[in-house]
Amino acid sequence: MTRDDRTRRRVRFRRAFRRPDARLAVRALIAIAGLVLVGGVAAPAHADDYPSWQDVQNAKSNQAAAQAEVTKIQGLIANLETQVSQTQAESVKAGNEFAEAQQKFDVSDQRAQALQSQASGLQKKADDATIQAGRLAAELYRSGGGNLTANLFLSGSKSAKDADKLLDHLGSASKLVENTSGIYQQAEQARNTAKSMSDQANAARTEREQLRTEADAAYKKAVAAAQAAQEALATQQAQSVVLQAQLAALQDTTAKTVAGYEAGVEARRKAAEAAAAAALAGGNVGPQGWAVPVGGPITDYFGWRVSPCSGCTSFHEGVDIGGGCGATIHAAHDGVVTYAGWNGGYGNFVLLDNGGGISTGYGHIVSGGILVSYGERVGAGEPIARVGSTGHSTGCHLHFEVRQGGSAINPIPFMASHGAPLT
Repeated sequence: MTRDDRTRRRVRFRRAFRRPDARLAVRALIAIAGLVLVGGVAAPAHADDYPSWQDVQNAKSNQAAAQAEVTKIQGLIANLETQVSQTQAESVKAGNEFAEAQQKFDVSDQRAQALQSQASGLQKKADDATIQAGRLAAELYRSGGGNLTANLFLSGSKSAKDADKLLDHLGSASKLVENTSGIYQQAEQARNTAKSMSDQANAARTEREQLRTEADAAYKKAVAAAQAAQEALATQQAQSVVLQAQLAALQDTTAKTVAGYEAGVEARRKAAEAAAAAALAGGNVGPQGWAVPVGGPITDYFGWRVSPCSGCTSFHEGVDIGGGCGATIHAAHDGVVTYAGWNGGYGNFVLLDNGGGISTGYGHIVSGGILVSYGERVGAGEPIARVGSTGHSTGCHLHFEVRQGGSAINPIPFMASHGAPLT
C-alpha cells in the first residue's frame, strides 16, 4: 500500500466517524476516555449532572449512598429516554409537515409544467394560423383585393366568352375571400385560447412559487427538529453506555470491581470502532464522479403510477431500487447533507445538495440507519445510510430521486448520462 493510499484511508476513516452512528460511538469514547483518565464523565451541556466513576466507587462503600446513587442514575437514564422520545416525536411531526408541503409543491410544479407545455403548443398553432392567413391575404392583394370584382367588370369585354371568364374569376375571388376570412377567425381564436392557457400557466407558476416558499419554511423547521432529535439521541447513547455500566457496578453485590465495568465499556468502544471501520467500503465511482447509490433491480419507475390506495394514482418522483434490508446506501455524488431525518411518506430520508442546482434524495432508510447529519460534506460513493422500509413502503428498498432546480426529474436517463447507470 502506497503512502497516498494510506493517507486516503485515514481521511475516509475520519469521515466515517463524522457520521451520526459513528459519531455516537466516538462521543461515547470521548466520554469514556475522560472517565478512565480523570475519573469523570464528559457531557457537553450538563457534565455536573452526571456522576463520575469516583462517585460510584465512593458510594459502593455505603449502602444508603449506593441506593441514592442508583436512584439518581436511574432517573438520569429515564430523563434521557424521555428527551429522545420527545425530540423524535417533534421531528416526525415536522418531517410530516415538510413532506406534505413538498408534495403540494410537486403537484403544483407538474401542473405548471403541463400548462406551460399546452400554452406553448397553442401559441405555435396560433402563429402558424396567422402566417397562413397572411399568405392568403397577400395572394388576395396581388389579385386585386376588395376591388377585384369592379376591376374585372371594367377591364372585361361583353362577349359571351369573356363573360364566362369573368364569372370564373369572380368565383375564385369569392372563394379566396371566404378562405381568408375563415383562416383569420381560426388564428384569432387560437391566439385567444393560447393567451388564456398562458394566463393559467402564469397563475400556476405563481401558486407554485408560493408553495415553494411554504415548503422551504417547512423544510427549515424539519431540519431543526431532526438536528435536535439526532443530538438528543447522541447524548442518550453516549451517556447511557456509561450510566448503565455505573448502575451495574453499584447494583453488583459480588467482588467485581468498577474497573471491570470500565473494561467492558472499553470493549464496546472497540467493537463500535471496528464496526465503523467495516462500513467504509464505498460504491464504485464512475469517471464523471457519480456512483450507483445501491445495488439491486429497479422495482418501480419515475412518473405516474398506481398509488398504494385503492383506485387512485400518484406521481412517483423517483425510482425504487430493490436493495436488501440493511444494505449500505452510498452518496450518488459529492455533496452537502441538507436534510437527514423523518420525511412523511419517505420515512427516514437524506437529501444531498450536489451542486449546480442538482440534489439527490434517499428514502425509506431503516430506523437508526442514517449515517450522516445536516451540514456534513460527503464524497461520491461514501456510505450515508442503510436500506429499510420506513414510511409508505411495503418492503425493503431505496427510493432514489434526482431534482434539478427543485423539480423532480427521471433519475434513469440522468444517471446513465453521468456514467452511473441504474440498470
